[in-house]
Amino acid sequence: TKNFLLSLGVFALLQAYAFLQYLRDRLTKQEFQTLFFLGVSLAAGIVFLSVIYLTYTGYIAPWSGRFYSLWDTGYAKIHIPIIASVSEHQPTTWVSFFFDLHILVCTFPAGLWFCIKNINDERVFVALYAISAVYFAGVMVRLMLTLTPVVCMLSAIAFSNVFERYLGDDMKRENPPIEDSSDEDDKRNPGNLYDKAGKVRKHVSEQEKTEEGLGPNIKNIVTMLMLMLLMMFTVHCTWVTSNAYSSPSVVLASYNHDGTRNILDDFREAYYWLRQNTDEHARVMSWWDYGYQIAGMANRTTLVDNNTWNNSHIALVGKAMSSNESAAYEIMRSLDVDYVLIIFGGVIGYSGDDINKFLWMVRIAEGEHPKDIRESDYFTPQGEFRVDKAGSPTLLNCLMYKMSYYRFGEMQLDFRTPPGFDRTRNAEIGNKDIKFKHLEEAFTSEHWLVRIYKVKQLDNRETLDHKPRVTNIVPKQKYLSKK
Repeated sequence: TKNFLLSLGVFALLQAYAFLQYLRDRLTKQEFQTLFFLGVSLAAGIVFLSVIYLTYTGYIAPWSGRFYSLWDTGYAKIHIPIIASVSEHQPTTWVSFFFDLHILVCTFPAGLWFCIKNINDERVFVALYAISAVYFAGVMVRLMLTLTPVVCMLSAIAFSNVFERYLGDDMKRENPPIEDSSDEDDKRNPGNLYDKAGKVRKHVSEQEKTEEGLGPNIKNIVTMLMLMLLMMFTVHCTWVTSNAYSSPSVVLASYNHDGTRNILDDFREAYYWLRQNTDEHARVMSWWDYGYQIAGMANRTTLVDNNTWNNSHIALVGKAMSSNESAAYEIMRSLDVDYVLIIFGGVIGYSGDDINKFLWMVRIAEGEHPKDIRESDYFTPQGEFRVDKAGSPTLLNCLMYKMSYYRFGEMQLDFRTPPGFDRTRNAEIGNKDIKFKHLEEAFTSEHWLVRIYKVKQLDNRETLDHKPRVTNIVPKQKYLSKK
């Protein structure tokens, strides 16, 4: 597969390097340069044509959409929305750069300039690595990991040069070199060597009184500023590590006005309810983000998870979420769904809920079912995605909207806001009279973060009203037994 091409390429390069060393010892410089140019051009052409041929014949799997999105940032959004929907595949923002690198964002270019200023073979590799890593880290946020090593190296070079400039000068002056004042006279009059013993040695500082170094105040200020930056960087890294990258995503934490910490444990509460109150063979439908958590913590079967490669299956779940209740019920019945789990952050202001992810569900579903789902139907005529009264009727009646805002229109979170005010979208919902025909609410967590609905089973037979069941059949003649 294509995953082994790089390792095979490295092996081939090692063999080629050894062969070139063998030829260099047996050819002249001019002959070697000519042969090297022709050999490299021929090898590159053969490899390029071979990869194209093997890819089209099926011996090598084609490159994935994530690979193409590295060169064309809009490729995944247009052709494979499931790739663009992953937050790790989004382009990196400046906030992310500063959040992860802090002051190194400023010192990294300085270190790169020092490398290019005093270039050699090793520094060429570092410079190329830095430029390539900056490009790929800007295209995809998950590739920030490839940028951090070279940023640390080049920032260390920048700080080292600054400290060498502002601290090394003092060290040189503490132990100034001693030169003989008669060296120049000895060169002019080599015969006067016996007078050398009586000469007085002078310091360099006495001979070069015109040269003045940096003042001690400037050096101290710059040194203190550099040390303060390093201290701030250390504090920032410690805070980011302990708060952003060490906290589990399944347990949320917030801080009250008085500084006390508030733990939101809705995810584990909901998964524990699923584990204890549902059949062990129950099937749960949710968006693929929560598949691993449901399978691991609730021990229940999910339709899609983080390892689902079948794009059409994910699109079918997205179609169910973005359709009306009747159409969604047909899909859920075909998939044998028992429960539906969604994430709703309108009560606590959680921005990572399913309403904010909903447009990706629509786009993925539209890619597989363009006749049934169209993204434009979920926007207002002005092109806005709104959950209030001005929102699209298709949005206000879809399954995801109804499951998220069921009974929410009766809740008043604050005396300053009307009932049904969504804190995440900062809007009053447009559909407050939500009723279900094929679903029923099974569980809602303490802060309404996780909501679970049970899919109703089909009735054994269609129920009839009382009148059609009563018959008024009058016999034409009275039946008499012959006995």
